Amino acid sequence: MSTTQPLPAAPSPVARLHDTFAAVRGRTEALVAPLSAEDACVQSMPDASPAKWHLAHTTWFFEHFILADRLPGYRVFHERFAFLFNSYYYGVGEMHLRPRRGLVTRPSLDEVRAYRAHVDQAMARLLEHEAGNPELDQLVTLGLNHEQQHQELILTDIKHLLAQNPLLPAYAELPPAAAAAAPALEWIPGHAGIVEAGHAGDGFAFAFDNETPRHRELLRDYLLASRPVTNGEYLEFIRDGGYRNTTLWLSDGWSTVAAEGWQRPLYWQEDLEHVFTLGGVRPLDLAAPVAHLSYYEADAFARWAGARLPTEFEWEAAAADRPCGGNFADSGFLEPQPAAPGAGLQQLYGDTWEWTASPYAPYPGFRPLAGSLGEYNGKFMCSQLVLRGGSCATPAGHVRPTYRNFFYPAQRWQFSGLRLAKDA
Repeated sequence: MSTTQPLPAAPSPVARLHDTFAAVRGRTEALVAPLSAEDACVQSMPDASPAKWHLAHTTWFFEHFILADRLPGYRVFHERFAFLFNSYYYGVGEMHLRPRRGLVTRPSLDEVRAYRAHVDQAMARLLEHEAGNPELDQLVTLGLNHEQQHQELILTDIKHLLAQNPLLPAYAELPPAAAAAAPALEWIPGHAGIVEAGHAGDGFAFAFDNETPRHRELLRDYLLASRPVTNGEYLEFIRDGGYRNTTLWLSDGWSTVAAEGWQRPLYWQEDLEHVFTLGGVRPLDLAAPVAHLSYYEADAFARWAGARLPTEFEWEAAAADRPCGGNFADSGFLEPQPAAPGAGLQQLYGDTWEWTASPYAPYPGFRPLAGSLGEYNGKFMCSQLVLRGGSCATPAGHVRPTYRNFFYPAQRWQFSGLRLAKDA
C-alpha cells in the first residue's frame, strides 16, 4: 500500500494576492512595533517622516485609490485623513505640508492602527468580491510595492531620528558583526555594444512605470568593480584629505561640504572608529560597504580613486543575469555586511543602494500611469540621480535589475554607497 500523499493544490492567484497583502501589511506593523508612541510621532528633518505618518499614508493609498471607488458602501474612516496623509498627489486635493508632519500629534498611534484595521478589513472584502479582476490586481500590487518602499523609509527615517538623541539609542538588537576581511577588489569587464534596458513588461512581473519602456542603449567598453567600496577604503580617502581637496569635488558638492561642515559619512563618529547603527553605536566594520553617502561624496571618492561612477545602464547590463539575492531587511542584520569570499560581481543587490552617474530622466517613449497615479514617479524626473540595487533596509523580493531609485545629490540618510567603474 502506497504511503505517498498527494501534493497540496497550489493556491489560486486570488489567494496568493490576499496572502501577500496580509504579509506586507503585517510586515509594516512589525517594523513599527519596537517604537514608542513618542518615537512614532517625531519628524527629525523635512526629508524624513514620522513612522505614524508612514502607517497612515500607506493606508490612505489603499483607501483612496482602491476602496473609495471599488467597494460598494465603503465608509471612509475619517474625512480629514486625506488632508493629513496625502503625500504629493496634487490631483487628489490639498495636503498637510511635509515639513510639519511631526506636529500631527493627533490622531494617536492607536487611532492610526485602528485606521489600518478598518482599511484591511475592507480590502479583504473587496479582494473576495472582485476576485480575479486584473485591474484590481494591478492596483493592489502597486499599493503593496508602494508600501514596501515605505517600509524601507520607516527604517531609514527612524535611524535618523534616533541619531539625534544624545543617548544614541538602538532601534533593535542586531546580530554581532562578522569578523571578516573584504575580498580583493577586481575589475570585471562589462557588456559593451547595444543592450536592452528597462523592464520588458512580460507576464505578471511587476515594475513601476519609470522602469519602462524597454529600449536600446549603446555602451562602450567598461570595467565594473567586483564589490562596493568599503568603510576601510573610504577611511583612506578621509585620511588623505578627501574632504579638504577642492579638486575632487563638483562645484555644488564642494559648496554643500562647506555649508554643512561634512568631514565624514553620516553616522560616523568623530573618532572615525565607531558608527551609529540601528543597533546603536558599534565599532566601524572596515570590511563592510560604506553607506550614507551623498552623490557628491560618492563622486569625489571615485575621482580620488582614479575611477568613476557607472551609468545606470552599465549597472543594469552587468546585473541583468544575476540573482536578486543579498542582505535585505528580512535577514535581520539591518546594516551593510562584508562581501563573502568569491569571484565575479558581488553584492549587486542589498547592503547599500549604489549611486550611478545617470540623471533620473524618462526613458524614450515613457508614459506615466493614467490619472493621479501618474504623479507617482514621472513628475520627479528633474535634478535627481539614479541609484540601483537595493539596501539592507529594502524588503527581500522588492528589487529587480531594472528597478530605479532616485534621490537628490545631497541626500544621504538612505543606505547609499557606491561601486566604481572605469573605461576599458
